[in-house]
Amino acid sequence: MATAAAARLTRPDGHGRGALVAFGALAAADLAAVARDHPRGLRRAAKPLLMPALASYVLRRRPDRHTPAPGTLVTGLAFAAAGDTALLFDKREPAFLLGMAAFLGTQVSYTAGYARLGALRSIRRRPWPALGCLAGWAAVNAALAPSLEQRLRLPVAGYSLALTVMGAAALGVGGKVGAGAAAFLGSDLLIGLQAAGRKVPSQEVLIMAGYLLGQYLITTGWLDRLEDGQRPDVT
Repeated sequence: MATAAAARLTRPDGHGRGALVAFGALAAADLAAVARDHPRGLRRAAKPLLMPALASYVLRRRPDRHTPAPGTLVTGLAFAAAGDTALLFDKREPAFLLGMAAFLGTQVSYTAGYARLGALRSIRRRPWPALGCLAGWAAVNAALAPSLEQRLRLPVAGYSLALTVMGAAALGVGGKVGAGAAAFLGSDLLIGLQAAGRKVPSQEVLIMAGYLLGQYLITTGWLDRLEDGQRPDVT
């Protein structure tokens, strides 16, 4: 039964609209749970399924079974699903570090994929946006580090550097991918502020909304670029 269900979720149909509708419904349910400050129940059911729904969209959007899926995108979404689950079920420090390690896998996977989409060529032609990202990383870490627990400073600096490199590479790709990475960066910046004890209104909702928007734009933009004839990134 599980094998049959998996086959249905990954069967190519050329558009993947059903999986994208499922992602939208799960995202709406998760955001509603966050807004009502009810992390259990509905949210525990919805959040771990968000990135698998996007991965299903990636696999179903293929025109046929012989067309390979973009491997680094699927891998990045798998790491994100692991991170979502770790952060949902436990808010203590070990779970925070485990979730951050999983999302590190996402950033590395995405960065590798952007390189295959031509990001490095673009950055060589126009290096200033990437340099600006790195300058922003240094400034934010300098501002937030004193407010973080000392044992978190190095992991946060390392993860945020990988996130920044991902963002810089996404700007090299441009379009929806670049916009999605910017939303992802904004979401994680809010998490960094939260970890440093700094609050903003509706912080939890903004974190999740930025993350979901970012993942949606990255995924759909990535597939659009591949369909437009960019060099394929395959499993």
